[in-house]
Amino acid sequence: MSAPAASQDIEKAAALLAKARHAVALTGAGISTPSGIPDFRTPQAGLWERVNPMRVASLTAFRHHPQDFYDWLRPLARISMQAQPNPAHLALAELEARGILKAVITQNIDDLHQRAGSKQVLELHGSMNVMVCPQCRKRSPTGDHWSALMDDAHMPTCPACQAILKPDIVLYEETLPMQVWAAAERHCNHCDVLLVVGTSLEVTPAANLPMTAQRAGARLIINNLLPTYMDDLADVMLRVDTADVLPAIIERMDSNARS
Repeated sequence: MSAPAASQDIEKAAALLAKARHAVALTGAGISTPSGIPDFRTPQAGLWERVNPMRVASLTAFRHHPQDFYDWLRPLARISMQAQPNPAHLALAELEARGILKAVITQNIDDLHQRAGSKQVLELHGSMNVMVCPQCRKRSPTGDHWSALMDDAHMPTCPACQAILKPDIVLYEETLPMQVWAAAERHCNHCDVLLVVGTSLEVTPAANLPMTAQRAGARLIINNLLPTYMDDLADVMLRVDTADVLPAIIERMDSNARS
């Protein structure tokens, strides 16, 4: 981040956000890696490097091989519950508190945006904080089932009908929650700046949102370590650690406001 190009890009991003009337953030797993939560696609380190997602993280896998599903989920759930928001999460919450950022659209299920203080969070892929019964649809806090969730020999079951509970997250073969998706599309159609953070834009339909925003006239800031299909259309490209660069953007905004 000490390179001159990075400093110039931070200046551009700060200027765009300072002038924004309706800025929106789209976040992916990369914003949570500084908090110790592994992402899915980083070469040699991502979760999908070690396991086939369709074998363990699909609706079919949950229905027919729930033990395999929970064997995969258990370590990720433990890490997510113990993780703390990092400076990138806090920076987005600060931008919202200042009235600049109108919403955070996230593909993450770790609740770190909310714990950092963000209020308007659209969780495209659901949340680990809630368990739902596929049979009777009863919903309950994940904390109520934490012992069973963490027990290698057991799986959490519904207290009402004894069916195996499913975390309220979107698995492969499932559709996104309609109301949340509709709200995300509305924000992207009306925003004047879209800040893309920590996502390689490979999972649809979330990956289509930057194109929606760009076609509607929004300026595009992309902060991701790996390339995305929208890089050539970005107004600002920040290929640096998000936990460093987002606070730096706010510092530059404050410095410019004082000068």
